[in-house]
Amino acid sequence: MPFEDKLRILVWNEGVHEDLNDPPTMAEMYPQGIHGAIKAGLAGFFPTSEIGTATLADEEHGLSEDRLAETDVLLWWGHWAHAEVSDAVVDRVHRHVLGGMGLVVLHSGHFSKIFTRLLGTSCSLQWRNEGERELVWTVKPSHPIAAGVESPILIPRQEMYGELFDIPEPDDLIFISSFAGGEVFRSGVTFSRGKGRIFYFSPGDQEYPVYHQPQIQRVLANGVEWVAQPGVDRTAPGVGNPARNWFLGQDGETGSR
Repeated sequence: MPFEDKLRILVWNEGVHEDLNDPPTMAEMYPQGIHGAIKAGLAGFFPTSEIGTATLADEEHGLSEDRLAETDVLLWWGHWAHAEVSDAVVDRVHRHVLGGMGLVVLHSGHFSKIFTRLLGTSCSLQWRNEGERELVWTVKPSHPIAAGVESPILIPRQEMYGELFDIPEPDDLIFISSFAGGEVFRSGVTFSRGKGRIFYFSPGDQEYPVYHQPQIQRVLANGVEWVAQPGVDRTAPGVGNPARNWFLGQDGETGSR
């Protein structure tokens, strides 16, 4: 069922795998890039919304002040190029999240500068990539992000992410994944920082067509709808509960990584 809200959604993807066609199946699996596949999946749920894309190679990474000011929800997919993201752009995104812009962080975006800054921890985890089966179990069915989502979601092949996931205690633990090798992972969690809402969802490695799965698209759409706060006053940055940067001993609002 489509959502009624008219939102301004921006899907950000570093785009490195697409440029290198790595893995070699990338062009066939995601001909419009991962960002294009995510956009297409969201379009069915938000037919009246504005959905744009941006990549690392764009000027200011496609994340200028004006564009962020006109964005209700930013989705972030990164993997290889976290260090190449400009600190000035991270500062800008950070300020807008604290000011009320929604943020959905995907897969290896757990290591992105923006996510580690907002959470204030290393966000490290266990991983291996052997194309194992993943089951995504709903553990908080009352949460809006879980609405209409079957449990478990079966992902035939996926990179394994496992505990310990070094994140602060989440506001909501919505999904836990189990893998064929026996590991488990907190694969769907939420946080609040300042006025902003954050949803992290791990399934979606570049080697597998996960973003074409209808139930994964449903989760992402629910996440976008939940983090969006189009009516919030964003004329000033949020001030509530910024994450502490445990590496620098500074508040997340002023610290950097």
